[in-house]
Amino acid sequence: METFTSWRTWDEARPELTGLPAADLAVVERAVIAARRWHGDQLRPTGVPYLEHLLEALEVLVRGAGVTSPDLLAAVVLHDVVEDTAATARDVEDEFGPVVAELVDWVTKPPAAGEGRQAKRAAKSAYLRRLGEAPREAKVVKLADRVSNVQRLHQMPPDFQRRYYAETITYVLPLAAAEPWFENWYREWRAEYAHLL
Repeated sequence: METFTSWRTWDEARPELTGLPAADLAVVERAVIAARRWHGDQLRPTGVPYLEHLLEALEVLVRGAGVTSPDLLAAVVLHDVVEDTAATARDVEDEFGPVVAELVDWVTKPPAAGEGRQAKRAAKSAYLRRLGEAPREAKVVKLADRVSNVQRLHQMPPDFQRRYYAETITYVLPLAAAEPWFENWYREWRAEYAHLL
């Protein structure tokens, strides 16, 4: 199973994107700058800077799936800003336009309606089911995000591993069915983590 963990900083990622037209590269760079500003010093549950996750998802799209659309690349870099920072969908739209804002909105998990773990899980399940109705581009953003999340699933606590594996099989793998590169990657991932069933 191929992993995408070599772009930890924008300085490491940028040289790999030189095949993009200058204007498109500028859009992606602006997205990285905005994500860095909005996420600030946030860390992922694994303890790494948040930007590393965003750059991993970008690496998945570029090196893995061969995506070159500047809107898709910007959206994958910004996919968590509305969910996990003070940024709003309007902020994203003001800086990156309605297409990027819509993609980010599709992959933004809404807050739970109630308190407690059960309410959070119900909200997350509803959000993941809703992604089945998303435009293709939003599904691609979600697929890249989840590749970054699951490629090192073994680093998470065992109970989380089992729950996240099951969730990925149930909700995310169906999104990959229409995307050959993602379908193949997730097939290999599923086999590697099959012990979690």
